Parts: sequence; C-alpha cells; structure tokens
Amino acid sequence: MVSQTEPVLALLLVLLTLTHASPATPEPCELDEQGVRCSCNFSDPQPDWSNAFLCTGAQDVEFYGGGRSLEHFLKRVDTEADLRHFIDVVRSLPWQRLRVGDARVPAPMLFGVLRMLGYSGLKELTLENLEVTGTTLPPLLEATGPDLNTLSLSNVSWATGDAWLAELQQWLKPGLKILRIAQAHSLNFSCEQVRVFPALVTLDLSNNPELGERGLISALCPSKFPTLQVLALRNAGMETPSGVCSALAAASVQLEGLDLSHNSLRDTAGTPGCDWPSKLNSLNLSFAGLRQVPQGLPTKLEVLDLSYNQLDRKPRPEELPKVDKLSLEGNPFLDPEPHSGESDSGVVAAPVHLSLAVGVLGALAVLQGAGLFA
Repeated sequence: MVSQTEPVLALLLVLLTLTHASPATPEPCELDEQGVRCSCNFSDPQPDWSNAFLCTGAQDVEFYGGGRSLEHFLKRVDTEADLRHFIDVVRSLPWQRLRVGDARVPAPMLFGVLRMLGYSGLKELTLENLEVTGTTLPPLLEATGPDLNTLSLSNVSWATGDAWLAELQQWLKPGLKILRIAQAHSLNFSCEQVRVFPALVTLDLSNNPELGERGLISALCPSKFPTLQVLALRNAGMETPSGVCSALAAASVQLEGLDLSHNSLRDTAGTPGCDWPSKLNSLNLSFAGLRQVPQGLPTKLEVLDLSYNQLDRKPRPEELPKVDKLSLEGNPFLDPEPHSGESDSGVVAAPVHLSLAVGVLGALAVLQGAGLFA
C-alpha cells in the first residue's frame, strides 16, 4: 500500500535530481534566513536527496544536478499516476519561482512534473542546461500544466527538434505573458504546429547569436503572437534595423518596444524602405558599434537609445526620428575615453519604457515526471 505522501516524495526527489555543479557545500540545500529562497546543489556522487525537503516551505527554489541522467527514474516513477490523492499537498507548496538545471531528462518525466505543477501556484519556471530525451504522448486534456506568467529556457536541447515548442506548449496553460529563450539549439519552429500565444506580451530571443534576420522570420510564426508588445534581440546576430523591420512586417507583429542592443549593426543606406510597426515607440540600439545613425528608422519614437556606440559627432536633427527621449551617453564625441566593460554582461540598461517591459520577462524551468513509486 502506497501512502499519500510518497507521490510528493517522488516529485521532490525527481526534481532534486536536476541540478547544476557548483562548489561543494556541507549540505546540498541551503535555505536563507527569511525562509524565502532555497537552493540545492546535488553535485556530490552520492547526494542526500532527503535534504530537499528543506525547500518545501520556500517561495524561490533552485535545483541543480551536476549533469546527471534521470533515465533510471522512469523505472521507479509512474508518470501517468492518478494525482487526485495528493492535489491538496501540491497546492500547499508556496513555490512561486522554480529553477532547474544541469541534467539529462526523459520527456515523459519532464511533462509529468509539469502536469503535477498544474495544481500548484507556480508563476515562474526556468530551465537551463538541460537535455530532454525521447518523446511522449500529448496530454489527454487541454492545458494540464502550470499557469505560468514567465517561462525561461537557456541551453535546452530537445529530441523533437523543431517541434519542441509546439510539444511543450501543450503542457502549459494559455496565460503565459513572458517567454525567454536563450542559447537555443533550434528556433526554426514548426509554425503549423505551434498554437497561438493569446496572452504573450514579451518575447526575449537574446543570446542566440546564430539566429540572424532570416532565422527571426522563422521564429516569429505569423499570427501566433497577437498580443506581443516587446521583443528583445540582444546579441542575436541582427545586422541591420531594416532587416529586422522586414521580419516584423512578415510576421505582422505590432510591437511597442524593440531591443537590438549588443548586435553588430551596420548602416542601411540605399536599402528599400520598410514600414515599422505603427505602435513602436521605444528602440534600443545601444552597444551596437554604430558609427552613424542608421537610415530608415521609425519617423517618430518616444525613446531612442544610441548610447555606447562609436558616434564621433552629435547627430544632426535631420538624421534622427522625432524623439522625446534620446540617449547618447558613452559615445566618443561626448567622452574620448574608450568603454569596454559595459557590453560584456549582455544586459542593457534599457530606456525607461522598454526596460519596464523587458525587465518583467521571465523564464521556463524544466521539471520531470512525477507520480507514484511503483
């Protein structure tokens, strides 16, 4: 006879296997003094998984697993178990933000955990440095997973190739507002399989240097992002503002904020004009190596950030759009001293309007399957 607490034990033990190697600590899990943040690092060859229960009362939880494979857990966990016996226990978990990293995770385990977390109040999920293996059948019911606000993925590979987003999307409720995908192995989505993101406001594809403008056209599946307002493309292989404009036009997205910082942008003189989204009011071109203001920018903006470029003179009014707030700091014509350190972080102090939106974006962490011990 299996007790009602054992499925929860299964969930936690499985979650705790996903971990990230870092300096050894006396105990694998640490809880801060306020009892809010709990971090577990199971990098030891024989980790004490039971220490994970330290995190059951925290709000911000991190599990890192040292690159382990979780394949053997499939033999011990029923990923299709009846969850009714412990729904109340899962609902009682105060977890708001969950980060999972450094593991090789079978797809049935990942989606089984998402199924279980559908009964929790989890709002932010971050998945990093994971390899998702195998495939699984789609859920029997619509939107059985968590009602996330923010999903963040970084360096996650999927056995399903270009179909990974469509497969993952089946296990999430449709209220996702912020989607962040970095170091992706594939952004050439199977758009015919991708469902509409009815509430997505912010899409961050930063830190995908191989994406480029052609890849952006494939990633922005037409008509799949009807409410999109902010697009972040820092360090994403963009070459010209006009090329990005063409990709936006092809996808029919009506942005309000666009971040092209930390790309090596070049001037677009002589290229055909492009109609920018009519609602676009904030454009970030900082840390882009620009020696002059690119041609073909939107005719009117509330915010234009040209800081930390290579402008050797102040732009003339006719070279600029009509703009309410213009940022030019860090350019040689203002400060002859070179600036080299600011661009290393990949995080831009974006203009006020854009930073509020981009700063809200948040994350997808991958869990694995849960259920009952066999």
